[in-house]
Amino acid sequence: MKAMRLDIPPFSLRLANYLQLTKPRVVSLIVFCAVIGMFLAVPSGLPPLDVVLAATVGIALVAGAAAAVNCLVEQKIDAVMARTRARPLPRGEVNSLETLVFSGLVGGTGLTMLYQWVNPLTMWLTLGTFIGYAVIYTVFLKPATPQNIVIGGASGAMPPVLGWAAVTGEVSADALLLFLIIFAWTPPHFWALALYRTQEYAKAGLPMLPVTHGSEYTRLQVFLYTIILFAVTLLPFASRMSGWIYLAAAVVLGGIFIAYAWRLMRSYSDELAKRTFRFSIFHLSALFAALLVDHYIPL
Repeated sequence: MKAMRLDIPPFSLRLANYLQLTKPRVVSLIVFCAVIGMFLAVPSGLPPLDVVLAATVGIALVAGAAAAVNCLVEQKIDAVMARTRARPLPRGEVNSLETLVFSGLVGGTGLTMLYQWVNPLTMWLTLGTFIGYAVIYTVFLKPATPQNIVIGGASGAMPPVLGWAAVTGEVSADALLLFLIIFAWTPPHFWALALYRTQEYAKAGLPMLPVTHGSEYTRLQVFLYTIILFAVTLLPFASRMSGWIYLAAAVVLGGIFIAYAWRLMRSYSDELAKRTFRFSIFHLSALFAALLVDHYIPL
Protein backbone atom coordinates (compact mmCIF):
# COMPACT_ATOMS: atom_id res chain seq x y z
CA MET A 1 0.00 0.00 0.00
CA LYS A 2 1.10 3.51 -0.75
CA ALA A 3 1.69 5.72 2.23
CA MET A 4 -1.11 8.22 2.76
CA ARG A 5 -0.04 11.73 1.80
CA LEU A 6 -0.46 14.16 4.65
CA ASP A 7 -1.68 17.61 3.68
CA ILE A 8 -0.57 19.09 6.99
CA PRO A 9 2.97 20.46 6.66
CA PRO A 10 5.66 19.44 9.15
CA PHE A 11 5.64 21.26 12.48
CA SER A 12 8.80 23.18 11.64
CA LEU A 13 7.32 24.48 8.39
CA ARG A 14 4.09 25.53 10.11
CA LEU A 15 6.10 27.28 12.80
CA ALA A 16 8.08 29.09 10.11
CA ASN A 17 4.82 30.20 8.46
CA TYR A 18 3.50 31.62 11.71
CA LEU A 19 6.79 33.38 12.29
CA GLN A 20 6.61 34.89 8.81
CA LEU A 21 3.18 36.29 9.62
CA THR A 22 4.79 38.41 12.36
CA LYS A 23 7.14 40.16 9.88
CA PRO A 24 10.24 39.51 12.03
CA ARG A 25 12.49 41.99 10.20
CA VAL A 26 10.03 44.81 10.81
CA VAL A 27 9.50 43.73 14.41
CA SER A 28 13.26 43.65 15.01
CA LEU A 29 13.53 47.36 14.16
CA ILE A 30 10.51 48.11 16.35
CA VAL A 31 12.03 46.24 19.28
CA PHE A 32 15.43 47.86 18.72
CA CYS A 33 13.93 51.36 18.97
CA ALA A 34 11.90 50.35 22.03
CA VAL A 35 14.99 48.99 23.80
CA ILE A 36 16.93 52.17 23.04
CA GLY A 37 14.06 54.10 24.64
CA MET A 38 14.39 51.96 27.77
CA PHE A 39 18.09 52.71 28.16
CA LEU A 40 17.75 56.41 27.36
CA ALA A 41 15.04 56.76 30.00
CA VAL A 42 17.57 56.10 32.78
CA PRO A 43 19.72 59.18 33.55
CA SER A 44 22.68 57.01 34.53
CA GLY A 45 23.41 53.34 34.88
CA LEU A 46 21.24 50.60 33.45
CA PRO A 47 17.48 50.09 33.56
CA PRO A 48 16.18 47.10 35.56
CA LEU A 49 17.05 44.12 33.40
CA ASP A 50 13.92 42.18 34.37
CA VAL A 51 11.79 45.07 33.14
CA VAL A 52 13.84 45.34 29.95
CA LEU A 53 13.37 41.63 29.26
CA ALA A 54 9.64 41.58 30.00
CA ALA A 55 8.98 44.78 28.05
CA THR A 56 11.06 43.63 25.08
CA VAL A 57 9.25 40.31 24.80
CA GLY A 58 5.84 41.85 25.42
CA ILE A 59 6.28 44.62 22.85
CA ALA A 60 7.68 42.14 20.32
CA LEU A 61 4.70 39.82 20.76
CA VAL A 62 2.14 42.59 20.33
CA ALA A 63 4.01 43.98 17.32
CA GLY A 64 4.06 40.51 15.78
CA ALA A 65 0.32 40.14 16.42
CA ALA A 66 -0.35 43.47 14.72
CA ALA A 67 1.72 42.35 11.72
CA ALA A 68 -0.31 39.14 11.51
CA VAL A 69 -3.57 41.12 11.47
CA ASN A 70 -2.09 43.27 8.71
CA CYS A 71 -1.35 40.11 6.71
CA LEU A 72 -4.88 38.87 7.36
CA VAL A 73 -6.58 42.05 6.21
CA GLU A 74 -4.33 42.51 3.17
CA GLN A 75 -4.07 38.90 1.97
CA LYS A 76 -5.86 39.63 -1.33
CA ILE A 77 -3.66 42.66 -1.92
CA ASP A 78 -0.55 40.68 -0.99
CA ALA A 79 -1.48 38.03 -3.57
CA VAL A 80 -1.09 40.47 -6.49
CA MET A 81 2.14 42.14 -5.34
CA ALA A 82 5.52 40.56 -6.10
CA ARG A 83 6.94 41.77 -2.78
CA THR A 84 4.27 40.03 -0.71
CA ARG A 85 2.78 37.17 -2.72
CA ALA A 86 5.09 34.64 -1.03
CA ARG A 87 3.57 35.31 2.39
CA PRO A 88 1.81 32.35 4.05
CA LEU A 89 -1.78 33.56 3.57
CA PRO A 90 -1.59 34.19 -0.20
CA ARG A 91 0.17 30.83 -0.59
CA GLY A 92 -2.54 29.08 1.39
CA GLU A 93 -0.07 27.74 3.96
CA VAL A 94 -2.26 29.11 6.77
CA ASN A 95 -5.88 30.20 6.69
CA SER A 96 -7.68 33.28 7.97
CA LEU A 97 -9.06 31.65 11.13
CA GLU A 98 -5.66 30.29 12.10
CA THR A 99 -4.12 33.71 11.59
CA LEU A 100 -6.80 35.41 13.68
CA VAL A 101 -6.43 32.91 16.52
CA PHE A 102 -2.64 33.12 16.34
CA SER A 103 -2.73 36.92 16.47
CA GLY A 104 -5.10 36.89 19.43
CA LEU A 105 -3.00 34.44 21.40
CA VAL A 106 0.31 36.15 20.69
CA GLY A 107 -1.02 39.67 21.22
CA GLY A 108 -2.93 38.70 24.34
CA THR A 109 0.17 37.07 25.81
CA GLY A 110 2.23 40.18 25.08
CA LEU A 111 -0.32 42.54 26.64
CA THR A 112 -0.62 40.32 29.72
CA MET A 113 3.15 40.33 30.18
CA LEU A 114 3.26 44.09 29.92
CA TYR A 115 0.45 44.54 32.44
CA GLN A 116 1.73 42.02 34.97
CA TRP A 117 5.49 42.48 34.74
CA VAL A 118 6.02 46.00 33.40
CA ASN A 119 3.24 48.51 34.12
CA PRO A 120 -0.34 49.26 33.02
CA LEU A 121 0.64 52.43 31.14
CA THR A 122 2.94 50.51 28.82
CA MET A 123 0.24 47.92 28.24
CA TRP A 124 -2.36 50.55 27.30
CA LEU A 125 0.05 52.45 25.08
CA THR A 126 1.02 49.21 23.34
CA LEU A 127 -2.63 48.27 22.88
CA GLY A 128 -3.28 51.70 21.40
CA THR A 129 -0.36 51.21 19.03
CA PHE A 130 -1.75 47.82 18.00
CA ILE A 131 -5.16 49.36 17.23
CA GLY A 132 -3.53 52.27 15.42
CA TYR A 133 -1.57 50.02 13.08
CA ALA A 134 -3.73 46.91 12.69
CA VAL A 135 -7.08 48.70 12.52
CA ILE A 136 -6.86 52.44 11.87
CA TYR A 137 -3.96 52.30 9.41
CA THR A 138 -4.48 48.90 7.78
CA VAL A 139 -8.27 48.87 7.54
CA PHE A 140 -9.15 52.54 7.11
CA LEU A 141 -6.20 54.76 6.12
CA LYS A 142 -4.15 52.64 3.74
CA PRO A 143 -6.94 51.98 1.20
CA ALA A 144 -8.46 55.45 1.55
CA THR A 145 -5.84 58.20 1.30
CA PRO A 146 -2.37 58.82 -0.17
CA GLN A 147 -1.50 60.41 3.18
CA ASN A 148 -1.87 57.00 4.83
CA ILE A 149 1.83 56.81 5.62
CA VAL A 150 1.93 60.29 7.17
CA ILE A 151 -1.12 59.80 9.40
CA GLY A 152 -0.50 56.15 10.14
CA GLY A 153 3.12 56.88 10.93
CA ALA A 154 2.09 57.79 14.48
CA SER A 155 1.72 54.10 15.31
CA GLY A 156 5.10 53.23 13.84
CA ALA A 157 6.73 56.02 15.83
CA MET A 158 5.58 54.69 19.21
CA PRO A 159 8.26 52.05 20.06
CA PRO A 160 10.72 54.35 21.89
CA VAL A 161 7.80 55.85 23.81
CA LEU A 162 6.74 52.36 24.85
CA GLY A 163 10.27 51.59 25.97
CA TRP A 164 10.50 54.85 27.90
CA ALA A 165 7.15 54.23 29.64
CA ALA A 166 8.19 50.68 30.50
CA VAL A 167 11.11 51.91 32.59
CA THR A 168 9.76 55.19 34.02
CA GLY A 169 6.00 54.65 34.10
CA GLU A 170 5.48 57.95 32.27
CA VAL A 171 5.93 59.69 28.92
CA SER A 172 8.34 62.63 29.00
CA ALA A 173 9.22 65.35 26.49
CA ASP A 174 12.42 63.46 25.60
CA ALA A 175 10.37 60.37 24.75
CA LEU A 176 8.20 62.49 22.48
CA LEU A 177 11.34 63.74 20.69
CA LEU A 178 12.19 60.14 19.85
CA PHE A 179 8.62 59.68 18.63
CA LEU A 180 8.94 62.78 16.44
CA ILE A 181 12.14 61.50 14.81
CA ILE A 182 10.51 58.26 13.66
CA PHE A 183 7.33 60.10 12.68
CA ALA A 184 9.32 62.39 10.35
CA TRP A 185 11.41 59.46 9.08
CA THR A 186 8.45 57.31 8.04
CA PRO A 187 7.22 59.16 4.89
CA PRO A 188 10.54 59.31 3.00
CA HIS A 189 11.27 55.73 4.04
CA PHE A 190 8.00 54.29 2.71
CA TRP A 191 7.66 56.59 -0.29
CA ALA A 192 11.09 55.49 -1.51
CA LEU A 193 9.72 51.95 -1.46
CA ALA A 194 6.45 53.01 -3.11
CA LEU A 195 8.32 54.70 -5.97
CA TYR A 196 9.80 51.48 -7.31
CA ARG A 197 6.64 49.51 -6.49
CA THR A 198 4.20 51.98 -8.03
CA GLN A 199 2.75 49.61 -10.61
CA GLU A 200 2.19 46.93 -8.01
CA TYR A 201 0.38 49.34 -5.69
CA ALA A 202 -1.73 50.55 -8.61
CA LYS A 203 -2.61 46.97 -9.53
CA ALA A 204 -3.60 46.30 -5.93
CA GLY A 205 -5.79 49.41 -5.88
CA LEU A 206 -3.92 51.17 -3.09
CA PRO A 207 -3.77 54.98 -3.28
CA MET A 208 -0.09 55.35 -2.48
CA LEU A 209 1.33 58.78 -3.25
CA PRO A 210 3.16 57.81 -6.49
CA VAL A 211 -0.06 56.23 -7.76
CA THR A 212 -2.30 59.22 -7.05
CA HIS A 213 0.14 62.13 -7.56
CA GLY A 214 2.87 60.71 -9.77
CA SER A 215 6.57 60.04 -9.41
CA GLU A 216 7.81 63.62 -9.70
CA TYR A 217 5.56 64.94 -6.93
CA THR A 218 6.44 62.00 -4.67
CA ARG A 219 10.16 62.51 -5.19
CA LEU A 220 9.76 66.16 -4.22
CA GLN A 221 7.94 65.10 -1.05
CA VAL A 222 10.69 62.62 -0.21
CA PHE A 223 13.27 65.40 -0.53
CA LEU A 224 11.25 67.87 1.57
CA TYR A 225 10.61 65.30 4.28
CA THR A 226 14.30 64.41 4.51
CA ILE A 227 14.99 68.08 5.22
CA ILE A 228 12.28 68.08 7.89
CA LEU A 229 13.76 64.88 9.28
CA PHE A 230 17.23 66.42 9.38
CA ALA A 231 15.92 69.37 11.41
CA VAL A 232 14.01 67.09 13.78
CA THR A 233 17.05 64.90 14.42
CA LEU A 234 18.91 67.95 15.73
CA LEU A 235 16.33 68.53 18.48
CA PRO A 236 17.83 66.04 20.98
CA PHE A 237 21.08 68.01 20.87
CA ALA A 238 19.27 71.36 21.03
CA SER A 239 17.30 70.20 24.08
CA ARG A 240 20.47 68.83 25.74
CA MET A 241 19.11 65.33 25.67
CA SER A 242 22.24 64.30 23.78
CA GLY A 243 25.75 65.53 23.14
CA TRP A 244 28.35 65.90 20.43
CA ILE A 245 28.63 62.23 19.47
CA TYR A 246 24.97 62.11 18.56
CA LEU A 247 25.11 65.49 16.81
CA ALA A 248 27.97 64.35 14.58
CA ALA A 249 26.10 61.15 13.70
CA ALA A 250 22.85 63.03 13.02
CA VAL A 251 24.59 65.53 10.71
CA VAL A 252 26.45 62.87 8.73
CA LEU A 253 23.52 60.47 8.44
CA GLY A 254 21.08 63.25 7.67
CA GLY A 255 23.39 64.72 5.05
CA ILE A 256 23.69 61.36 3.28
CA PHE A 257 19.91 60.86 3.38
CA ILE A 258 19.35 64.33 1.89
CA ALA A 259 21.91 63.55 -0.82
CA TYR A 260 20.02 60.37 -1.70
CA ALA A 261 16.72 62.26 -1.80
CA TRP A 262 18.23 65.03 -3.96
CA ARG A 263 19.54 62.52 -6.48
CA LEU A 264 16.21 60.72 -6.42
CA MET A 265 14.41 63.96 -7.18
CA ARG A 266 16.79 65.05 -9.95
CA SER A 267 17.57 61.77 -11.69
CA TYR A 268 15.23 58.93 -10.80
CA SER A 269 15.86 55.23 -11.23
CA ASP A 270 14.34 52.22 -9.54
CA GLU A 271 17.77 51.12 -8.39
CA LEU A 272 18.39 54.49 -6.73
CA ALA A 273 14.99 54.30 -5.03
CA LYS A 274 15.91 50.85 -3.69
CA ARG A 275 19.23 52.16 -2.36
CA THR A 276 17.44 55.10 -0.75
CA PHE A 277 14.97 52.77 0.92
CA ARG A 278 17.74 50.53 2.23
CA PHE A 279 19.74 53.49 3.50
CA SER A 280 16.69 54.86 5.32
CA ILE A 281 16.62 51.69 7.44
CA PHE A 282 20.33 52.03 8.21
CA HIS A 283 19.82 55.74 8.94
CA LEU A 284 17.26 55.14 11.68
CA SER A 285 19.17 52.21 13.21
CA ALA A 286 22.47 54.11 13.27
CA LEU A 287 20.81 57.27 14.59
CA PHE A 288 19.31 55.47 17.58
CA ALA A 289 22.54 53.56 18.17
CA ALA A 290 24.36 56.92 18.26
CA LEU A 291 21.86 58.16 20.84
CA LEU A 292 22.69 55.18 23.02
CA VAL A 293 26.45 55.59 22.66
CA ASP A 294 26.18 59.30 23.39
CA HIS A 295 24.05 58.57 26.46
CA TYR A 296 26.80 56.48 28.04
CA ILE A 297 29.83 58.33 26.65
CA PRO A 298 28.80 61.99 26.86
CA LEU A 299 31.14 64.57 25.31
